[in-house]
Amino acid sequence: METQLVRWTEDGIEHSAVWRSTSGATPPKKIRVADDSMTADEAYRLACEGTALLWRGDFHNARQLGTAVAARADRKTRKTSTDPAAAFHLHRQTQSRRASILGMLLVPFDADQSIPLRRAPDVRQAVHEAYGPTDQPTVTTLRDLLGAIGAYEWQKKGVEISALGARIHPGYGVFSPIRGEYVDLVADTPLPSLAKAFDIGTGTGVLAAVLAHRGVRKVVATEVDAKALACARANLDRLGYSDRVEVVQTDLFPEGRAPLVVCNPPWIPARPTSPIEYAIYDPDSTMLRGFLRGLREHLEPSGEGWLILSDIAEHLGLRTREELLTMIDDAGLIVLGRRDVAPRHSKVDDRSDALHTARKKEVTSLWRLGVRDRP
Repeated sequence: METQLVRWTEDGIEHSAVWRSTSGATPPKKIRVADDSMTADEAYRLACEGTALLWRGDFHNARQLGTAVAARADRKTRKTSTDPAAAFHLHRQTQSRRASILGMLLVPFDADQSIPLRRAPDVRQAVHEAYGPTDQPTVTTLRDLLGAIGAYEWQKKGVEISALGARIHPGYGVFSPIRGEYVDLVADTPLPSLAKAFDIGTGTGVLAAVLAHRGVRKVVATEVDAKALACARANLDRLGYSDRVEVVQTDLFPEGRAPLVVCNPPWIPARPTSPIEYAIYDPDSTMLRGFLRGLREHLEPSGEGWLILSDIAEHLGLRTREELLTMIDDAGLIVLGRRDVAPRHSKVDDRSDALHTARKKEVTSLWRLGVRDRP
């Protein structure tokens, strides 16, 4: 990828640095140097006008300023609708506007990726994990930096997976398996075979690890994203399953057939706005459709395809149950059974959440699929 530069004038001198953005945002064109004397109202006004603020004050004051600007953005964007689909799209617009405003607060880094601000923490390892190595001064958004710090803490701490009796460590940019109900479905559903399984779109490798933990002798886990591939391999090696789980880089299916093919595609058919959102949003249900269309050719006779899917898209008015069943039928598949579980995450009871009504009704299902007209 071509290196992008961010440019600004400071004390009458022209400066430039390498621009880094995990969301693929372009460098801001208008930049003003800011410090502790700037008020939240002024910062919010400038951000709304498209002027980015390169911070030169105290690091903790920058965080406080970001929180204050976020509060002002939230007060301005409380539109809603009684129509589920309209409410969802308003929610996404709100998220996008909020991200754009908060993306106007910038943080500089020296060539060694330390932050030249008062009371700044040592974030060099977190920055390395998020962006990769460099030996040049850089600039990124405070929002990006805080995301990188949080992700690095998750990576170090890991996520406890009860089905494994161990932790999965999500790498930066790889979606964390914090929704334990879908993992439990794979851990509890009777296996059609212990010989072999495919895990399509493995992410952190958590479902491949659960299958190996349950005694499946050979698991092929697929992934297209380079960061997810490295993350899955590291997790499986740490858990001691790398001798039974092969992680391969490919789009959807590996070569051959298996008696069990598992897939947990993104659940919401909408456009993602950042790389990590591809784990949540699947434009036009592309991955879901691809899995269903290809499943027949990758299942062994009497094999099962396990589709793990939330019905939240149905409650948001983005996809109907009839459309899902039609996709399954058009792919030459039949439903052998289904196991349902209610979500356990905190947003279920959060009435302030814009999607609370849909989340309250949400059910996550493991659909057991077979091939039609095959013995």
